[in-house]
Amino acid sequence: VQLVESGGGSVQAGGPLRLSCSASRYTSGWYCLAWFRQAPGKEREGVATIDDDGHTNYADSVKDRFTISKDNVKGTLYLQTHSLKPEDTAIYYCAAESVAWGIRCVGRRQDEYSDWGPGTQVTVS
Repeated sequence: VQLVESGGGSVQAGGPLRLSCSASRYTSGWYCLAWFRQAPGKEREGVATIDDDGHTNYADSVKDRFTISKDNVKGTLYLQTHSLKPEDTAIYYCAAESVAWGIRCVGRRQDEYSDWGPGTQVTVS
């Protein structure tokens, strides 16, 4: 799967931003999809996951502010953000992994995702 993020940019604190991740060259099957982020000087961390059947999970730091979703027809993963804070400043990455049918994505480690986008910068000031 080839992934490319878009939608990043600079935004004032409290504002929204919608990130997109376009997927190509994927085959049919059950996928775990996720958003990660890496802030300056910090390790990359998980933000949200969405199972193939739409079940979602979020990091505590973004719960109730971010929403992960996907459009299977368009082959696009989204991350809608609201009430952004300066500490949300980071490079945001989408990731995908083909898994067995019915597998839940929550708790999946970064090294268990084989496909990654190059990232998109989000800066909140």
